[in-house]
Amino acid sequence: MQKINLQDMINKLKLEVIVDSEGVMLDISVSDLNRPGIELTGYFDYFAYERIQILGKTEISFLEGLSADIRKTRLEKFLSYKIPCIIITRNLTPPEELIFIAQENKKTILRSPIATTKFMSRLTDYLERELAPHTTIHGVLVDVYGIGMLIIGESGIGKSETAVELIKRGHRLVADDAVEIKQVAENILIGTAPEIIRHFLEVRGLGVIDVRTIFGAGSIRNDIKIEMVIELVEWENYKEGDRLGLEEEKIKILDSYITKKTIPIRPGRNLAAILEVAAMDYRLKSFGYNAALEFSKRLFDKINKKK
Repeated sequence: MQKINLQDMINKLKLEVIVDSEGVMLDISVSDLNRPGIELTGYFDYFAYERIQILGKTEISFLEGLSADIRKTRLEKFLSYKIPCIIITRNLTPPEELIFIAQENKKTILRSPIATTKFMSRLTDYLERELAPHTTIHGVLVDVYGIGMLIIGESGIGKSETAVELIKRGHRLVADDAVEIKQVAENILIGTAPEIIRHFLEVRGLGVIDVRTIFGAGSIRNDIKIEMVIELVEWENYKEGDRLGLEEEKIKILDSYITKKTIPIRPGRNLAAILEVAAMDYRLKSFGYNAALEFSKRLFDKINKKK
């Protein structure tokens, strides 16, 4: 199960710390949020305490309308659970009892100036992105005509050299050697590079080069949706199957199935040009045009006319 450290979230969303938990920093493991409306009325049978608790204008106004004794009792019950944190929106001022009881129970209270609905949307996006299933794959990720293309293959087969040629042709590097992949939705994978090697590329014989410095800011991007996987194989190891391309091969990464093309290599083949054509052909297919089907249809019509 993926987890997010509470301090990382505070830093990322620039939240104000009203009550510090005195070093008790819980990890967040669910992306759902909870606005404890019914809980503040005293009903805790189905309290989703494992979620981040959001207090907006409605909740704060309700608490202020309670008598001091009832407010104290309900907040004591509320904060007795192992909640990750409480976030107050709109820069609202929390009741004194809430601050006092949170300090006693070592619970974190944070605050944001953003309106409740907008903040919850932003926070949910952040949590879903950070808690998404992820893996790391050895390969090169490039942006070719807007298509995220993951190039895989045996070490030394020429993945990075192909990426250099694509960059020279105006395409962009996302990651070299190690590609971090997150599944943000069904069959949607986002690839990026680990921070330490971002924008760097290794070419055997040259060593590590800084792509952004050599080719400019337009030659790199931080992440991209992976839409194609290209596997480079030695020519003698290539098993020829459907030459027309009628059968679409898929590869499973995490829980997603991505289109895969296997490209045999040998001296003299222009891999960069082939991958450019692969990207353009993929885009045409996404628009509903399939060259292999069109060719098969023409061939079938020609045969029928001769009968």
